[in-house]
Amino acid sequence: MDTHQIEALFSSDENTQPPTTPHSEPPSAWHRVFFGPDGLRAGWSILIFIALFAGYLYAANIISHKIHPPTHHGASDNTFSPTVMFINEAIPLLGVLLATWIMAKIERRRVGAYGLGGTRKAPHFIAGLAWGITCLTPLILILWKGGYLVFDSRLLFGSDIVRYGICWIGVFFAVGLLEEYFTRGYLQYTLTRGFTGLFRSVFKTRNSEALGFWTSAVIFSVLFGAAHGSNPGESPIGLFTASLASMMFCLSLWRTGSLWWAIGFHTSWDWAQSFLYGVADSGTIAEHRFLATHPVGKPLLSGGATGPEGSVFILLIIALIVAVILVTLPRTHAGYERLPAEDVEL
Repeated sequence: MDTHQIEALFSSDENTQPPTTPHSEPPSAWHRVFFGPDGLRAGWSILIFIALFAGYLYAANIISHKIHPPTHHGASDNTFSPTVMFINEAIPLLGVLLATWIMAKIERRRVGAYGLGGTRKAPHFIAGLAWGITCLTPLILILWKGGYLVFDSRLLFGSDIVRYGICWIGVFFAVGLLEEYFTRGYLQYTLTRGFTGLFRSVFKTRNSEALGFWTSAVIFSVLFGAAHGSNPGESPIGLFTASLASMMFCLSLWRTGSLWWAIGFHTSWDWAQSFLYGVADSGTIAEHRFLATHPVGKPLLSGGATGPEGSVFILLIIALIVAVILVTLPRTHAGYERLPAEDVEL
């Protein structure tokens, strides 16, 4: 068969018909209720996560009450030992990690997509540690020099300083990891995903990701502040400060795509308040702290029972921290803004 015969064969009417492809059925109405372009819809994802976490806490509460029935300490309810506080943080932290891992498997996303991934975990964490204590110290100095904070005595000596210092930094690492990962990990990522899709369909703007992120940031920051209302000795200024601090940590997440700077900052800030300077932290006092202090004057200025976070001077420090974030954490392509599909395992 020569070349002309081959060309004639492939140009015949029978072979010029377009190949038939199987007809793909459009998704059903029920499928569209539960699934969108990014997979399981954000609302259902959040409900499942909350159900998993609540179920875990319920089971953990039953087990803990069987092992160690709760006791009431009366006036010492606002004072915590490192052991008790670590247990109180470690139990829900394990639930957050477990629920996040399960949701990552269900949605076929990498666990690191929810804030604990990235290639600069250690540098960001160490920088956050350094800035936490660095930014708290000016606030303590303002209160001390202004006569609103009095250092009473030194409580620890010798090896106890190192021993309890290490214990408390471990405790506050658990505190920082729990609070950051619970409020700004899976939940904020998923709510951002939902709002991004909503804004993209309604406004059709390329800024949908930013709008989605900051909308979810405001919602969770308000909830974060309100959650501190159960702390003993908390004040309106303290609650407002907690919400502002949450937005501040959202800014570090937006610029780095990671929670590690915020976790480091959260860890050393709380450690310096509770252990090093011995002041109240959201109305709670740490046992086995290095220094003993007490506030003096109007609570609006001294912070009162809330601690330095209840003083109006904290607003100056928050402005300082925002400046630190903007200067030391330049926004790059590794920032939070990304398409959710990039985090899907294939």
